[in-house]
Amino acid sequence: MSDRPGGWTDDNRDDRYGRGSDSAQPEGARVMPHVQRHPAPPPQRPAPPRQYPAPPQQRRPEPPRYSDGYDDNAGYDNGYGAGQVYGGGNGGGRGYGGGDGGYVQGRPAPDWRRRIKIGALTLVVVVLAVSIGTYFWADSKLKREVDLSKVIERPGEGDGTNYLIVGSDSRAGMSTEDKKRLHTGSAEGKRTDSMMILHDGSNGPTLISLPRDSNVEIPSYKGSDSGKLYPGRGRFTKLNAAYAEDGPELLVRTVEFNTGLHIDHYVEIGFGGFAKIVDAIGGVELDIPKAFKDKNSGADFQAGKQTLNGEQSLAFVRTRYAFAGSDLDRTKNQQKFLAALASQTATPSTILNPFKLYPTMGAGLDTLIVDKDMSLWDLGNMFFAMKGVTGGDGKSMNMPISGSTGGNLVWDKAKVKQLVQQLNDDEKVTVSSN
Repeated sequence: MSDRPGGWTDDNRDDRYGRGSDSAQPEGARVMPHVQRHPAPPPQRPAPPRQYPAPPQQRRPEPPRYSDGYDDNAGYDNGYGAGQVYGGGNGGGRGYGGGDGGYVQGRPAPDWRRRIKIGALTLVVVVLAVSIGTYFWADSKLKREVDLSKVIERPGEGDGTNYLIVGSDSRAGMSTEDKKRLHTGSAEGKRTDSMMILHDGSNGPTLISLPRDSNVEIPSYKGSDSGKLYPGRGRFTKLNAAYAEDGPELLVRTVEFNTGLHIDHYVEIGFGGFAKIVDAIGGVELDIPKAFKDKNSGADFQAGKQTLNGEQSLAFVRTRYAFAGSDLDRTKNQQKFLAALASQTATPSTILNPFKLYPTMGAGLDTLIVDKDMSLWDLGNMFFAMKGVTGGDGKSMNMPISGSTGGNLVWDKAKVKQLVQQLNDDEKVTVSSN
């Protein structure tokens, strides 16, 4: 056995140079070719590397991660980070965010709360602008021609507000054709065709008709134009004569003197304006219990419910010769009609419809004559108090009558005194007309 390492034996030996020999003699030298060598050049120091500015460090996007199972502490990973848009690129599409599964828009969702606030504010501004504009337009049309400061020796004010409402037979602004159609005649000047006191208080409104033929005393007064003082002479006449003698100021003075009731505001409307208001709202529905006809006013009505136009309405409130009670029956019809007119005008279909509201206001305001202290607010309160008369909250009546002088109606002084006391104290009216 050979004791050479790796199991090396003589059988593995060959004659190639450098393989070694088992012989104790060295191998013979093998002739090698001569190679001339030159001295090596001195070593050179390498040039320092050129310095360049480091590029900005960019964060490489994390590669999508996929889960091969479920984790109790993490939701399903769909491969997209929260807020990453499906489709990549510039984020111009829609996608589903990872993690919470929320739907994400490419552009921010509209702020509806802010839009609603802006819309509501715009609506309020528009409504205020229209309301203010309407107020000044309507206020400019009021004819404030009656100066109650000229009325002398006035009674003290009571609780509530008292309006003297006058329907005159003024034909101002009416054409010949209008006068013929409305059966008004062509008399010059103007007279009172109806007079009412409307009390607006905490116990509901009270509407009191003052018959034009009421027998009243004309007191001392100051002329509305001349300012001259005319002393009282104890002269009795019909109530409508006071208006014919010196206009609204003397009428107010006469009513206050004969009743002891303070008049706060004066409102007057003529024939033409009355008919225009009715036509502007499309007519007034009335239930007429009994048919009647009157050639003087042009009235010709059948019994039952019917809608009256402006011409018919004027005939209805002016008729007195067709009734046994004459002027007393006429005042009842006037109350009934005015309450119906107010009730049917103050409705959403009129107030919220500018095509009905403005013509109605224009028709009324063009012919209304009021006192200098009357505001639109006062006029509105009067209108709604009139509506309340038929709404079950108020009462309508004639001034209590005790008899007549043959042509003039005499008031019942005891009842009138009690009535005025209840109105001044703003109590519920218990006095009756009979």
